[in-house]
Amino acid sequence: MTSLAPVLDKDGIRLTVEDAVATVTLALPAKRNAQSPALWRALTEAGRSLPGSVRVVVLRGEGKSFSAGLDRQAFAPEGFDGEPSFGDLARSSDTELDATIAAYQDGFVWLRRSDIVSIAAVQGHAIGAGFQLALACDLRVVASDVQFAMRETSLGLVPDLTGTHPLVGLVGYARALEICATGRFVHAEEAGHIGLANLVVAPGELDAAAQDLAAALLAAPRDALIETKALLQGATDRSFEAQRTAERAAQARRLRDLAGLGD
Repeated sequence: MTSLAPVLDKDGIRLTVEDAVATVTLALPAKRNAQSPALWRALTEAGRSLPGSVRVVVLRGEGKSFSAGLDRQAFAPEGFDGEPSFGDLARSSDTELDATIAAYQDGFVWLRRSDIVSIAAVQGHAIGAGFQLALACDLRVVASDVQFAMRETSLGLVPDLTGTHPLVGLVGYARALEICATGRFVHAEEAGHIGLANLVVAPGELDAAAQDLAAALLAAPRDALIETKALLQGATDRSFEAQRTAERAAQARRLRDLAGLGD
């Protein structure tokens, strides 16, 4: 990785920007990049801090693991210092509890913004919240040592950091249910086979592969890629006829823009 002055560096999140590519690094390798509410807020801030020139975001983790999931401190009775414990959350009102979880999710949802393409470069463990963070990205390049697992159900919880929708979209309902309900590991070969991973590479090649993919994405004109991403994101929620209509409208915008007749 090139050495750049970070745009943001706090609570386990480091954001650097080089031309049209932003790199968000989970920077707690001693904790296997375990996650906390402070880290999620820093992720949200990273999304808000992106310059308008950024077209591709690469999300990576320092050290041997992408992210081992929620920091175990969360399961202690007192939770994290200055944060509501699980008990505090359970005793809060429906409105307060919903707002708290929604704020946690904000660190994940911006990675699917229509004006960027996000790539997760995933090695080692991607457990629970780590798995969901990889799923929050549009694309996943994984090392051959990767181990995905969704452990929330085994703990009496559910995956609530936006991971269920993309997981079902990628692997289908039945396999998604089996992965979540059993909490088993999904290794690299299976991840590639079932569509969780776009590309599987040797661990030492992970960062370079993600950068190569970023360069390939930048080769397409920005507005065409934005329109194409929006079409594909909405395809499963539209009927065939509605998708045809959306394609025509998007192409009309592109043709007029290329002819210099756009707004």
